[in-house]
Amino acid sequence: MNKLKLLCLSLLLAFLVIPTTGPSRAEAAGPNPVVIFETSLGRFMVMLYPKETPVTVENFLRYVDEGFYEGTLFHRVVTDKDFKNTATARKQIPYNIIQGGGFEMGMRQKRTHPPIISESSKGLLNERGTIAMGRGANPDSATAQFFINVQDNPSFNYKMQQDKYDEEKYNTREGYCAFGKVIRGMDVVEKISEVETTTMGRYENVPVKPVIIKRAYRPQ
Repeated sequence: MNKLKLLCLSLLLAFLVIPTTGPSRAEAAGPNPVVIFETSLGRFMVMLYPKETPVTVENFLRYVDEGFYEGTLFHRVVTDKDFKNTATARKQIPYNIIQGGGFEMGMRQKRTHPPIISESSKGLLNERGTIAMGRGANPDSATAQFFINVQDNPSFNYKMQQDKYDEEKYNTREGYCAFGKVIRGMDVVEKISEVETTTMGRYENVPVKPVIIKRAYRPQ
């Protein structure tokens, strides 16, 4: 056997016996957590993304594991038709969402844990089927309420752009933090989005017939 063949054989044997030092990147990350929602109109399942939005996912799972969402409502359903009714609505960018997780029957708001910081700059895009945190005017005000995008809602995405009058200045649109997506039961989400809505006191877009979250849990 000549020297070249010996060298090739030695390199091959060395490669075969190199030990692995740990799990692969995919194995180290582990599976993404999944949450199942059982509602009065059917069941759907969401997959969460803790690598991108760790604070948001941890907060959401805290409420899930505590049973907080049991008996809460999808209390707000907004579709394109809601932007054709008034002059004020016509000035807004249309969006389609179903929102829940904060109110019980009779539109009684539940007490929550303190709000969390916004991770909208790291989250998923607010595309059809994604789940995102609801919040107030302050980007860092999200607690338990969430919404599901029934269609792509790009106006909800985080955006940073250069000021057209000052090149050294950047303007930020905080948007809403999308932290997971529906992987089963999107037909149920669409069914919820089609319910008839009304105004109850100061709350608009409330389903006439309550849509109840019977249970939200992690599969065993």
